[in-house]
Amino acid sequence: MSVSFKNQIAPMFRQQDINCMRPPGVLLSDYSYMSDPSNNHANAVRVRDSLTGALTPRMPKGGPFWTQAMIDLYNQWMADGFQP
Repeated sequence: MSVSFKNQIAPMFRQQDINCMRPPGVLLSDYSYMSDPSNNHANAVRVRDSLTGALTPRMPKGGPFWTQAMIDLYNQWMADGFQP
């Protein structure tokens, strides 16, 4: 079964993370933004890279940082084709 943004990915973002990232234009809870194919899914990739620390500052600001299992689930969502 494919990983779902609504059921599995969005719930991993805390409300404080969503609020913190909204001012710079990162819409963590918005499926259309997160799965936008028009830019080769750059939004989802940037969020993933921020979650893993490949981009700094690491997200979520001040931690706690996502576990490897959470990052793996996010990666699976991407691999499954960004399912809603």
